[in-house]
Amino acid sequence: MIENMELEVPYEIPADSFNPVEPFLRMDRMPHIWCPGCGIGTTVNCFTRALINSKANLDKVAIVSGIGCTGRVAGYARLDSFHTTHGRAIPFATGLKLANPELQVVVYSGDGDLFAIGGNHFIHAARRNVDIKVVCVNNMIYAMTGGQTAPTTPEDAVTATTPYGTFEPSFNLVQLAEAAGASYVARWTTYHVKQMARSMNEVLNRRGFCFIEVLSPCPTLYQRRNKLGDGLETMKYYKEASKIRNGAPTSEVGLSKQGEIIVGKFVDRERPGYYDMLRAHHKAKLAERYQEPEVTCS
Repeated sequence: MIENMELEVPYEIPADSFNPVEPFLRMDRMPHIWCPGCGIGTTVNCFTRALINSKANLDKVAIVSGIGCTGRVAGYARLDSFHTTHGRAIPFATGLKLANPELQVVVYSGDGDLFAIGGNHFIHAARRNVDIKVVCVNNMIYAMTGGQTAPTTPEDAVTATTPYGTFEPSFNLVQLAEAAGASYVARWTTYHVKQMARSMNEVLNRRGFCFIEVLSPCPTLYQRRNKLGDGLETMKYYKEASKIRNGAPTSEVGLSKQGEIIVGKFVDRERPGYYDMLRAHHKAKLAERYQEPEVTCS
């Protein structure tokens, strides 16, 4: 598998290496903190495949994350990376992109970080169509802080803060992303590795605000508290319950505790990007300001 890699990687691959993901990771920081059965590592594997297939210039790829289990991805990725404050990954990424438009900026974080304290930032970045790519690993719970209810926790699910079941309605993330103005919206599970890698490859090769939701097991907290088995059982559930419906109306693909999971690419549309709109606006205003006054004869 290593021999087929044509992309220039960040450092030389050891002769005895057998894992094609290693060149993209800070191996000096291993072992990682993620629990056995967690799906975050699977998403990282797909992301590295996308970097390879997209032939991205790794010197111009930056990864930004907030706080939480998924937020640790930025620290493990052997790329220019920013592990930012809680909920603020998107503002950091927006500033990075505007300061250096040549960068490929990827936000990689969890459902709690992006849609609770960071929800307002997500909405406005999508509205502005900022050219950043957002990967949200959704395990439906605040995993790193003890298993509290998150904005994505489905009704009736047991958490540390709702021991008798969650009663609040949860966000349908893909519907929220589309309504806010995202150019690209998709959802996959950690079972759908080929489709996930393909979506990541697509967003690395297109402009605009792109959003990929990835459903992932949290065996330590969400699965255990709700008696849903381990990570393997969850993968079996993803396989059996998932239906691929590309182009499905996002209003019809909300998630429940153990119901059907609709996955696919739901939105792929062209919209003017924030940077282009900003430049066009200022160009028009400057032309208007310095336009020569008309000369009239009396």
